[in-house]
Amino acid sequence: MDKTPIYDVAVIGGGIVGLATAMALSDAHRLSLVVLEAESRLAAHQTGNNSGVIHSGLYYKPGSLKAQNCTQGRELLYQFCAENGIPHERCGKIVVAIDESQSAALDNLLARGIANGLTGIKRLNRDELKEFEPHVTGISALFIPDTGIVDFIKVTEKYAEKVTEKGGRIKLGHRVTGISRQADRFILKTSQGDILCRHLINCAGLYSDRIARLSGVNPGLKIVGFRGEYYKLSPAKEYLVKNLVYPVPDPRFPFLGVHFTRMVRGGVEAGPNAVLALKREGYKKSSFSWHDFSETILYPGFWRMAGKYWKMGFEEMYRSFSKRSFVKALQKMIPEVAARDLVPGGAGVRAQALEPDGFLVDDFRIAKAPQMIHVLNAPSPAATASISIGRAIARGAAQDFNLP
Repeated sequence: MDKTPIYDVAVIGGGIVGLATAMALSDAHRLSLVVLEAESRLAAHQTGNNSGVIHSGLYYKPGSLKAQNCTQGRELLYQFCAENGIPHERCGKIVVAIDESQSAALDNLLARGIANGLTGIKRLNRDELKEFEPHVTGISALFIPDTGIVDFIKVTEKYAEKVTEKGGRIKLGHRVTGISRQADRFILKTSQGDILCRHLINCAGLYSDRIARLSGVNPGLKIVGFRGEYYKLSPAKEYLVKNLVYPVPDPRFPFLGVHFTRMVRGGVEAGPNAVLALKREGYKKSSFSWHDFSETILYPGFWRMAGKYWKMGFEEMYRSFSKRSFVKALQKMIPEVAARDLVPGGAGVRAQALEPDGFLVDDFRIAKAPQMIHVLNAPSPAATASISIGRAIARGAAQDFNLP
């Protein structure tokens, strides 16, 4: 007799969104659940390689999924960390306008933050800016007190602990390589054998589009990786940054620009830039995958995107190879920073969904199919919003899957 278990739900992806979803399902339903993670540890990619910022919800279009889930998820995350002894700090951040050309954009950010329900957000003049960040130069700034810092790996590990306490299984080293249907169930072919499940939730991040296609779903987009590279301030220069210092972002591009971030584990990061990754898990400049690279350059949406943003892309690439250029970008906010003050830091790869017309998908994107839910785009602030996103996915699963 075949004793292979059939799980009610399989979640593909052991990052923070996958574990938050599994935790929400385990809290709300009595079911058999398994989380499949390709790597030998949880939070190995986007979750474990970001800057650890708990975002406020300042930047996002009011009413968008990002805005709704970030503002709700932020407070849920603060509460979760406090209740579970996870080190964190609601330290606030500064967004700096370096000259008059950015003043109107700062006003727009202020209006958007208020529309998104931020409390305590404050416009600062030059003198007030110096009170918050004495070494930062700018004509004005916003202070956003709801922003914080945390270690998202520890958060994810605690989510996993909650899942296993409710009887859920977490299987590391189980890379999904094939998906087929058999009657009312899925057969998930993995690097360590087959897994059977009745329902499937795809939270595979950098591979979400490929998992969708393996399951027979056309996601209507392609994931393109963008590598963000960081420097760290030398310990002797960490006094230059009290908390978090950001530039006014370019509204045409879904990245926030190089900034300074005090880390909850200690130290100050500077960055990231945003360059095309030639491998979906390409954390080094030398990282290359012919499969990933060819898939990107043969995609019409890539060339349409490149036609829109080629100048900005070239600037980011140049900064990747030129420390001097990176330093110049940082000096716009903190002139005292010098090249000798920066040491190489880490890097992360952002899974950016790109549509065939070259549109960079900015909001969260979740698609449904019979017995399946696919999280196709969950960039920043997904870690901040993870509890809210997980609960939303769980509610959708309860309705669509008819869970007990």
